[in-house]
Amino acid sequence: MTDANETNNTNDTYDPEQPGTNRKFLFLLGSARHDGNTETLARQAAAQLPPNVEQRWLRLRDVPLPAFDDVRHTGDRPLPTGNERLLLDATLEATDLVIASPLYWYSVSADTKLYLDYWAGWLQLREELRFKAGMRGKTMWAVTAISHDDSSKADPLLGTLRLSAEFMGMRWGGGLIGHGNRPGDIHADTTALTAAKTFFAG
Repeated sequence: MTDANETNNTNDTYDPEQPGTNRKFLFLLGSARHDGNTETLARQAAAQLPPNVEQRWLRLRDVPLPAFDDVRHTGDRPLPTGNERLLLDATLEATDLVIASPLYWYSVSADTKLYLDYWAGWLQLREELRFKAGMRGKTMWAVTAISHDDSSKADPLLGTLRLSAEFMGMRWGGGLIGHGNRPGDIHADTTALTAAKTFFAG
């Protein structure tokens, strides 16, 4: 498993009929704390991936983006640089995108939402980037931990990500929901930890 900007390279050729070949998972951690319940659950699921599957982990708090400026109708958007370029390249290089965000006010975290807002800017760069074409066919996954006993409270978060994937022509891999409030509570959710073992097999 790798963290930050490190990657494990493979020489396999990607074949969608054989999902274990040359898959590149990008895990985007959207929590406001390190080693929280959502991250623990995501790492539990990632541990089950075959060794030839590349993993890249980025903590959105560690690659901050400025407030998103929507210039669709007022001017030209500059080409991405800095952290924006890093996140863009990582997103396009992945075959599988895992959004790991706790449930904050029934939706994704602020850092996660800001990252998704930047998708609108990348879509604006149609000729230079062709972002939507580059995203088509990838798989979107969601991992979240919630403090509620009722898993349906996560429906708005899952809907945000599922509909975003649908708009981009991506496959929806599904959502993995764990339950926990204080740090470490996820270890008591044996149902979620068991589900994590087969989550990425779907």
